Amino acid sequence: MREGATQCIKIDDMEYEVFESLLHFIYTDKLSDSCRDDKAIAMRHLLVATDSYAREPASVCCTHFIFSTALDGKIKAWLYDNLGSRVDYDAPGHWCTTMAYSADGSRLFSCGTSKDGESHLVEWNESEGAVKRTYQGFRKRSMGVVQFDTTRNRFLAAGDEFLIKIWDMDTTSLLTTIDADGGLPASPRVRFNKEGTLLAVSTHDNGIKILANADGARLLRTLENRSFDASRSASETVTKPLMNPLTAVAAVSAAAAGTSSGNAAASAITAMNGDNRSLVDVKPRIVDESLDKSKISRLIYTNSGVAILALASNAVHLLWKWPRNDRNSTGKATANVSPQLWQPPSGILMTNDITDNPEEAVHCFALSKNDSYVMSASGGKISLFNMMTFKTMTTFMPPPPAATFLAFHPQDNNIIAIGMDDSTIQIYNVRIDEVKSKLRGHSKKITGLAFSNVLNVLVSSGADAQVISLNYQVKI
Repeated sequence: MREGATQCIKIDDMEYEVFESLLHFIYTDKLSDSCRDDKAIAMRHLLVATDSYAREPASVCCTHFIFSTALDGKIKAWLYDNLGSRVDYDAPGHWCTTMAYSADGSRLFSCGTSKDGESHLVEWNESEGAVKRTYQGFRKRSMGVVQFDTTRNRFLAAGDEFLIKIWDMDTTSLLTTIDADGGLPASPRVRFNKEGTLLAVSTHDNGIKILANADGARLLRTLENRSFDASRSASETVTKPLMNPLTAVAAVSAAAAGTSSGNAAASAITAMNGDNRSLVDVKPRIVDESLDKSKISRLIYTNSGVAILALASNAVHLLWKWPRNDRNSTGKATANVSPQLWQPPSGILMTNDITDNPEEAVHCFALSKNDSYVMSASGGKISLFNMMTFKTMTTFMPPPPAATFLAFHPQDNNIIAIGMDDSTIQIYNVRIDEVKSKLRGHSKKITGLAFSNVLNVLVSSGADAQVISLNYQVKI
């Protein structure tokens, strides 16, 4: 080898500082100080050098990064050292931007819509921090924020112009469009399942349509057949619920043979899944003319995994429980059996206090660790409900300011963190009806709160695009 015949090896395609940082990373698995002093360009060069000269560390280096987006149009690359972002990219569109990798993690994409309605779907060259490919096919002014998803390391899907638009990852021109038999909003949300056989699409009436290829339709029929007997016996023995569930339609919208829109849908799903079998219609299983038209504002699984709790825009809570039977011996969440809307024998509802302008209210709730209580707000006072009886235990903290996010302390259900629309966080003791402390740091309303289960840390996020970690000792 040449290294054995000479004591000096000349490297022409790399700067001295970059090579020094590369050697430091290879031998220590850490970044040198020169990469920590706001050296965005040096970081990009280091990524290129790592891929060129150190194949194994390249994959390790990539695992040190977290990408984030914000409303200011910036895409940031963060390291797990809590010292701030290392690389900043300007996202095309400079506004609402989301990012997603291909299934194998080798390709990075982003989709954003500017305040003027200009939408951009692009692929990034991560090592250079530059746009590698820009996809065509959006109208000049999108009517909403465009959402997208990837599947099978080959295709991209985005909702725009009341349609689902499909691209091949390697081709910038639009592959095809799907209208899903109509009923889509201007910018529908789209999401593929892991296998790429099902595509969920939001509808203008707050429902969901599921597009399926032959494999996906076969999967749905299998699940439907497994739960048919259980569903039939349940429908024969359970009386009609006192309150109708909200629209929860899982309608597979496929093409009617011989129609142009149907052929487009079939060809798109066929292309994405590499077969030439036609789509199969699967009809909606939930139809009720008296369905409540309110929207679901918040939705979570219970901590025990046996139920789903929702908070609607009309300030009413809905609880679905999975029945325990021969097809679901654990009584926990499963795709084999449908959950049933549940109410206590009294028939009362868990309903929040509301303001004069319920449309502008921020809905939020939190479950205690044992699922015994739910704390909730819909713009008015905060309510504490008993999950077994649905009775209101207490109400407190009338606005202003109004609560925008709630969190129970993991060790004491009487200690709660309350994020407010005036940007403050209040630590409240329910037992003694007292605010123990008021935390500041954000400049806009609080959008998220989370207690650590093992550390005395409360993490908060706000509409100011900031995430703050607070050390906090709770006196129990």
